[in-house]
Amino acid sequence: MLAIILSIAIKYLGAGFGAAIAAIAAGLGIGKIGSSAMEAIARQPEAANDIRSNMIVIAALIEGVALFAVIVCLLCLFV
Repeated sequence: MLAIILSIAIKYLGAGFGAAIAAIAAGLGIGKIGSSAMEAIARQPEAANDIRSNMIVIAALIEGVALFAVIVCLLCLFV
């Protein structure tokens, strides 16, 4: 009985840690992209539109990967 309860608790704990790590990594990645983009715009203001559009595309890709990781954690939790 105790082994079943512990396995369920470990499942919940693992899913929570996985989702937290995915969210933290996405936040760090988008922060790094934002700081690098602002530095690049400060160096070359004439290329601001190109840098901004590339930054938005890369941020969207990072958010997609983070969302995918959270969905995998939820699937591990409920399936």
